[in-house]
Formats: sequence, C-alpha cells, structure tokens
Amino acid sequence: MKTKAAIIVLVIGAVAIPALAQSGPGRGQGRSFVPEFTELDVDGNGSISVEDLEAYRTSRFTAVDTDGDGSISRAEFIAERVSQVEERAGAMFDRLDADGDGALSQDAIAARRGGRGLDPERMIARFDADEDGVVSEEEFAAAIEQRAERRGERGGKRGHGQRRN
Repeated sequence: MKTKAAIIVLVIGAVAIPALAQSGPGRGQGRSFVPEFTELDVDGNGSISVEDLEAYRTSRFTAVDTDGDGSISRAEFIAERVSQVEERAGAMFDRLDADGDGALSQDAIAARRGGRGLDPERMIARFDADEDGVVSEEEFAAAIEQRAERRGERGGKRGHGQRRN
C-alpha cells in the first residue's frame, strides 16, 4: 500500500513540473493532464516504477532546459509554451482545412464547425434587450453575465476576448 501511495505522489510530482508536462497537440489546453501510461513507463517493461517516474521527470526537464545549464530560464519556459501553442494551433488548422489546400475560407471554417460560431443576426437578436437593432455595451455585459449564470460559471464576468482558465 505504501508503494502505491509513493507512486501516486511521484506521478503527481512528475506531472506538476511547472506546466512543462503539458505537451503534444491538443493535450492539456492550459490545464493539467495525466500523461499516457507509455510515457511514464520509460523503460517499456509494462509497469511504472519509481525509476521510470524519475526518468520521466528528468526527461521533461531536460527537454525544456535547451542550454543544458541545469535550470530553466524564462526564455526557455516561454519557448516551450510557444511551441506547445504552435502545435495545437497547427493541429486545429489541419482539422479545419478539410480540403487540405493550406487555406481557410469563412465558409470552410463554418462548415467544419457545424455552423457554430458567430451568427451576427442571432447575436443581435439575443443580446438586444431594448430591441433597437444594436447591442450596447451594457446589453453585451448583461448577456455575457446571463450566459455565465446559465453555465454555472463562478468568479465574475467574462467579456469578449477573455478566456476561461
């Protein structure tokens, strides 16, 4: 039982390396994740040992410490995060580029998203509380707040362009 607890603590420690364990397209999305078993089974013997977890943690750190000085600088950390964002953005682009021509039209994006996205007429109709044909800043804020309440979001207002953590 103590061995299982120690392994769980080490897995959590390995995953908690300052946001560095988040790698690969679409994985993490800025949130914590659990690595694949095969990533943690470093020696490939079908089981995860303390040594595997230590090797995993070291390999993640070493991958980010590009100058090999034994510490991760701000620039190295940012470079790692930028690389992750580029991978995810590239994968997203590839999913949206249904015809594989390397370009996205508005129609292609709308088609791949199943018609979801900004529908100007629908947005105005839903947000325009006084029905004057336009949405004021106050109406916009109220609509966003109502949306947050419907979704059970806590912690204040989300405005245009803000991301949920």
